[in-house]
Amino acid sequence: MQNAVTQFEIYKDRGSRCLPLQRVYRQLFNPELFLLSYGKIYRNDGAMTKGSTAETADGMSMERIQTIIDALKSERYVWKPTRRVQIPKKSGGTRPLGLPTWSDKLLQDVIRSLLEAYYEPQFRDSSHGFRPRRGCHTALLRVKQWKGTTWFIEGDISKCFDKIDHSVLSGILGEKIQDGRFLRLIANMLRAGYLEDWKFNRTLSGTPQGGVISPLLSNIYLDQLDQFVEDILIPQYTRGKTRHRNPEYRHFEYRARVARKSGNHLEAREAKRKMRTLPSCNPNDPNFRRLTYVRYADDFLLGFIGPKCEAEEIKAKVGQFLAERLRLDLSQAKTLITHGRSEKARFLGYEIMVSHCDDKLSHHRNQRSVNGKIALLVPADVQRAKMQRFMKGGKIVHRPELLHDDDLSIIRLYQSQWRGLVNYYIMAHNVSARLNKVHRVMEVSLCKTLASKHKLTLTRVFRRYRGEQMTLYGPLKTIQAIKYREGKKPLIAVFGGLPLRRQEMQPYSSDPLIEVQWNRRSELARRLEANQCELCGSTDQIEVHHLRKLSDLTRDGRKPKSNWETVMIARRRKTLVVCLACHQKIDSGHYDGPAIRGTLESRVR
Repeated sequence: MQNAVTQFEIYKDRGSRCLPLQRVYRQLFNPELFLLSYGKIYRNDGAMTKGSTAETADGMSMERIQTIIDALKSERYVWKPTRRVQIPKKSGGTRPLGLPTWSDKLLQDVIRSLLEAYYEPQFRDSSHGFRPRRGCHTALLRVKQWKGTTWFIEGDISKCFDKIDHSVLSGILGEKIQDGRFLRLIANMLRAGYLEDWKFNRTLSGTPQGGVISPLLSNIYLDQLDQFVEDILIPQYTRGKTRHRNPEYRHFEYRARVARKSGNHLEAREAKRKMRTLPSCNPNDPNFRRLTYVRYADDFLLGFIGPKCEAEEIKAKVGQFLAERLRLDLSQAKTLITHGRSEKARFLGYEIMVSHCDDKLSHHRNQRSVNGKIALLVPADVQRAKMQRFMKGGKIVHRPELLHDDDLSIIRLYQSQWRGLVNYYIMAHNVSARLNKVHRVMEVSLCKTLASKHKLTLTRVFRRYRGEQMTLYGPLKTIQAIKYREGKKPLIAVFGGLPLRRQEMQPYSSDPLIEVQWNRRSELARRLEANQCELCGSTDQIEVHHLRKLSDLTRDGRKPKSNWETVMIARRRKTLVVCLACHQKIDSGHYDGPAIRGTLESRVR
């Protein structure tokens, strides 16, 4: 078997040259691929979540990997039905989420790694959802680079992931992958069904949401839309190098030049003032058209320079292509045509509009500097929704569910929510105006929670927990708590200290060394391959004991810790490689602590 990283490089090269893949199925017999996938997905919170069976990451071993490989070799591997649960949506409805079993999840990630190495070089730059080193910010950065957009077409595909047609998806995969066994394996996965309320249901369409491979399959499916827009629509609705100059603007430009040469500076300034009230080019030039496009998962945005009737044509053509080629429906209620200057489009939680301000001039050239540029804004309803989480009846309230936590945990929880909000909307032009109010509400709610916990007044809490943190833009007031420890550094929790200054995000890096770094074997995989119990030193039937969270061993109020807990806490790992005998004793709660080989310090690395 080839080295896994070498195989990924081969697939990446064939994908970049659009060459077909053959004999893919035999690559699934490589244990190294399973170890790489195991090293990535065992960290996920869902690794210890049960699917339709009781199997989880706990008890993972080389024997379990070999069992999967043996079943694949004889084509006897059977996908288990996923366990479906309903997740509430912000709009009030629910979204189905599938929970695969652990073996299915592991095999899905192996398949995903092979397909991603091949298809990633072929995906278009306009696609940003569920791709390495890309995300919402890179999609918004692409939108921000558009100039002079007249109309925004906000695209939304109705129930995209639930309606992906299996036959169409198989046909798309079959165009590039010439391996019947591999295609049958994927087709069987799509038809595995699901259990809801422990009742079996067939899956006639869609990809299993919650599965590791589902985002990649949806990108492969919707890449057909990217190709249609970029190869057909954009050339069709792009013409002209530049707009024609505005005659009225040129008239005042001529008057300003003549007045300046004749020494009449007053008339020259008046002509310049008139020029700044007019567009320099004809905004309705019939010989100039531009169409731009970006997609994140099933949401896409089109920017068009031209008349509204042609924008409606573009919307109709996209809907027709989705219906005829991909058998998907364009949501008419959510697919809107929005004027760029007078209205605001919504994309990925931001409001998007075209800036226009004749009075904002650049310092070095004394020209209008923002007209025609894209402005990203924090929506007002986002501000209200974030504030309402900490208010009741129009007043800021404390959070009673946190009163039993310590001060550091309470402050860290508030800070994590605040940091996530700031980091997501840091590209917005009005980030300070919108989020300053949210910060104040969260700060008062935090102090009220601490006041209720310690039976103090709000004023005393502000004085006791007041702090200051230095930033690039100067000091900022914070709420902080410090826990001193003997012989160790103190623990500090801080709320605030994040400057609300708009930041320009940098484009993603295409450095190939980053991909190699992600494909390196994890520390856990190397420990498993060492084939030695980390408690008693046995080499018989080695497997991995998993915990959902390491904090389950360190929280207050627990009984004295046994040897295996001491080892996990010292290593700061939620995994422990043990033999079957030690694992059974740990799970049953009868582990009596055999002597640990060597000193604890020599085993902790």
